[in-house]
Amino acid sequence: MITTVEKKKFHKSQHWGFCNNVRMLVSEDKPGIGGELLPGQKMKPKYSDFPKGMGSTVPSWIAFDKQVLSFDAYLEDELPDKTQEKYRIRRYKILFYLEDDTIQVNEPELKNSGLPQGTSIRRHRISLPPPDEDQFYTVYHFNINIDVVFYGRTFKIYDADTFTKNFLKKIGVKLNPPGRCPEDPYMKIRRETLDRMEPLRPYESYDTLKQFLEYDRKVLRFFCLWDDSASMFGDRRKLILHYFLCDDTIEIKEVMPPCSGRVATSLFLRRKKLPKYGPPGVYQPGQITDRAVLNLYRGLTGRPADGYLLDKYKLGKVDQEFYKDSDLFIGTTINVWGRKVLLCDCDNFTKTYYKTKYGIENFTSISCKAPPPPKIERKFPPYNGFGSEEDSLRTCIGLVPTPHQRNFKKFMEKNSYGSTSNILRFFAKLITHKRVERDRMFVISYFLSDDTISVFEPIERNSGFTGGMFLKRIRVKKPGQEVFKSELPEYIQAEDLYVGARVNVNGYLFHLLNADEYTLRYMEENSDQFPMSSIELVLQKLKEEQSNSRELKQVFRNADPKLTKRVDYNTFRDIMMTLTVGRLLEHEFITLARHYGVPEDTCPDMNILMAQAHEQLKKNTFENFERLIATCVYEDREKKKVLPTKDIRRLCKSFRLPLTDDLLGCILSGFQDSEEQINYELFFSALNWRMNPMPELQAVSFSKERCEDVWLGMPSPIPVKYVDYFRLLKDVFGLVEE
Repeated sequence: MITTVEKKKFHKSQHWGFCNNVRMLVSEDKPGIGGELLPGQKMKPKYSDFPKGMGSTVPSWIAFDKQVLSFDAYLEDELPDKTQEKYRIRRYKILFYLEDDTIQVNEPELKNSGLPQGTSIRRHRISLPPPDEDQFYTVYHFNINIDVVFYGRTFKIYDADTFTKNFLKKIGVKLNPPGRCPEDPYMKIRRETLDRMEPLRPYESYDTLKQFLEYDRKVLRFFCLWDDSASMFGDRRKLILHYFLCDDTIEIKEVMPPCSGRVATSLFLRRKKLPKYGPPGVYQPGQITDRAVLNLYRGLTGRPADGYLLDKYKLGKVDQEFYKDSDLFIGTTINVWGRKVLLCDCDNFTKTYYKTKYGIENFTSISCKAPPPPKIERKFPPYNGFGSEEDSLRTCIGLVPTPHQRNFKKFMEKNSYGSTSNILRFFAKLITHKRVERDRMFVISYFLSDDTISVFEPIERNSGFTGGMFLKRIRVKKPGQEVFKSELPEYIQAEDLYVGARVNVNGYLFHLLNADEYTLRYMEENSDQFPMSSIELVLQKLKEEQSNSRELKQVFRNADPKLTKRVDYNTFRDIMMTLTVGRLLEHEFITLARHYGVPEDTCPDMNILMAQAHEQLKKNTFENFERLIATCVYEDREKKKVLPTKDIRRLCKSFRLPLTDDLLGCILSGFQDSEEQINYELFFSALNWRMNPMPELQAVSFSKERCEDVWLGMPSPIPVKYVDYFRLLKDVFGLVEE
């Protein structure tokens, strides 16, 4: 019977403990008296031997869950009954699970190795080799370039992964340098045997099934152009290229336009692989082949041939480069058996394919249309002096002469209609050396509809000149041009006419002195065409005289002793002429004066307006004034005998009062009070031409009539009477009132 002491000798009490969060087997044996160990007793490991920085309160299976150390090892198996090799090298993966110190050994599978492979040792705890079989492998028993023994088999560890190396360094293990696994003799002999047997195979396999199954019925389509216009009877021909992804073949079709005169063909190029450098020439029989057969051999049987001996190195093979999908993209030119074909565009499937496989984003198409032919400059003969230049030119343009076509659009836009004349009129003086003709005055009219000019001389009694039409309406050429030339001559334009300009009209030199109100207003409204009428440009010139601002202010103050902030036009012109020293032209002075001019009261006399109204009412026999007053009384609910001006105007329109809008507006403005109301009884009683007749007066026409060539009412020599110089100084120099 075994006593308790003897039992403890063979069975030591031990339990699982945690040191620095590492699970290990801890013996409960304690040293004897004096600190000596009992027989068979070992000192348990100290906590300082484990990784630092880990608390002991967390169980190890939680701290090291799914953390495995991986070691690369190999094993030498002796083969005493083999003549070719004496041993085999077998590679293994040793996996050490940190959560419970279990070990698993796996052998990677090798093709045609002839050995059972896979899991060699299942996962469990493995004890140490004798004499320590009572203990188990821990993490401290592993390192690189060491041997471990599992159940009598010695595994040589030669390397580990990165995680394993880092973990061993953290727990204080000094890593050995990695080793190298020797080559397996059997695998070396087998590889050499396979290399020797490869040329004796009767065929070489080409795996095209995968490409066919993946890209079957998937075709890239490009729209191409073959420019053959350089050759005789050549033309630009549009083509469609199909690239079959399943076997890298190319097919080209021609797009035949209608009525092209060409024989329609089904294919431009039949489906086949397209060589890059074609035509390659003529090859000898047997040069273009997939495999080269060196010889035939046969064994002891009676068959003609037992096998084929192929050329392993393919010395006589001709290498040909064919177009692939990577060689095709928009803008490239490919060689189709000597024809240069340009790829211009592609379909949506092709764009998606190249965007997915090659990451191409730019698919800008190229136009297949032919460039326009060079324009041949037509040379015309010079003008011969007969007829006008335009008519002579029309005889050279066509076989049948046609009349010159004027600008109909411009004629319709700038033709006279209503109160808009579209005629620029200038008051001019003839410049001549003859004293008798120096005082002759003319009216120059420029018609915007067809750029023609007419000159009229007003009739003046006892002047010695008959007057009348001086130049009929015609386009006037600019002076100094060659007469007999092929190009059309240049004519005087509207931009060449402004106040102060000198115009040569068929040899007569005119000085433009003034212009009418319509001309000045038209030029100001179109200041981009007439820079002399642009107030912004005129003010910009005046701002250049910033140094004379104080002096200018003092001059204006001396000219205006009563401080009315305005001066007459002649004084204003003299002061500005002295300041600018000829920098401003006469037309620019007029533009400046019109912009800063003081408005005048142009309302005519009420007696004249009433006389004009009575004359119009008499002509139309309008006498329905009592009904108008009755209607106003009905609408006057509050009986104030007054109605708003707009209601009176509405009633006049509804009763068809035969007065123009301008005349009616002027009369209403004379009768309305400060609240814009009118005493209707007083207003309609004044219009009643039978009850309150007006004396016979020589009424002035409300709208001044103008003849086409005669300018009735010559323009005033001054555009405005007074100019607000203070506002001008404030806008130009920023001067304020002191």
